[in-house]
Amino acid sequence: MDIIEADKLVKRFGELEAVREVSFTVREGEIFGFLGPNGAGKTTVINILCTLLRPTQGQARVNGYDVTRECNKVRQSIGLIFQEPTLDDYLTAEQNLRFHGYAYGIPRALLDERLRALLEMVELWDRRKAKIRTYSGGMKRRLEIARGLLHRPRVLFLDEPTLGLDPQTRRRIWDYIHDLRKQENLTIFMTTHYMEEAENCDRVAIIDYGQIEVMDTREALKDSVGGDIISLKTEDNEEAMRLLVGEYKLCPSIRNGVISFAVPRGEEFLPGFVSGFPVPISSVGLARPTMEDVFLQVTGRSIREQEADPMQEMRQMVRMRERQR
Repeated sequence: MDIIEADKLVKRFGELEAVREVSFTVREGEIFGFLGPNGAGKTTVINILCTLLRPTQGQARVNGYDVTRECNKVRQSIGLIFQEPTLDDYLTAEQNLRFHGYAYGIPRALLDERLRALLEMVELWDRRKAKIRTYSGGMKRRLEIARGLLHRPRVLFLDEPTLGLDPQTRRRIWDYIHDLRKQENLTIFMTTHYMEEAENCDRVAIIDYGQIEVMDTREALKDSVGGDIISLKTEDNEEAMRLLVGEYKLCPSIRNGVISFAVPRGEEFLPGFVSGFPVPISSVGLARPTMEDVFLQVTGRSIREQEADPMQEMRQMVRMRERQR
């Protein structure tokens, strides 16, 4: 079942077309990711799906509800974690969550139960009476995730969920997210420009300049790069090269005494190859393509080469609102 459906979404800010006929679906229970640089249109798409922006053209549905005609039903169905912190620093963690619960009309007894369960899950129950201004960045992020789940949404939107956090805290946040997915049967839609973070997704869409360039599972995207790289040293590299070209129909290269070649699904290829190769092998290695390799192949540049101002999309929205006055 598809819980998110987007059909030819377009969003213009004056003459700037930030989103260009974007279409995709997200299956219930999966982690779906938008991977791309800042300013590529990721946040704009999330804002459309979360009813914070109206599309210029196209349609979208979340949990079966139209994002322009059934805004309130969409909002009841989703949780949203913004790029920038949205907690009230002068309130405690418990007060922040209670305010959110009251806004969603959660009954007092049920709110108490959920509040404790979520705070314990993100390991903040002992700090529930502390004001947010005393929290670290990672603690704030964990609390925002708990807040986004308080009303039991069907879909959790994460816009750059670990932006600005150190690698150790990122891993911890993702441990919580994976646990939540299992416990709540949650669908997660995330955006990121961190290549390693995209590894958490079941499927990834690479978005650049407002368009989806490619979309598939992580493994399929990596396979599209040309396969895994096998590197080996043998006792007779000349004979090994002859066999690899003639018998194995591969395209090997040799550099500094190391033979390299690409094959699809190297972890499946390697055991049989090593046991059956007639030339004695002294060492062998396997390297999988990364999401960085995929992005480079699809766009022709690394994501770091086109990093944009992280406030670019926000300024676009401000300009749009000014024009509408």
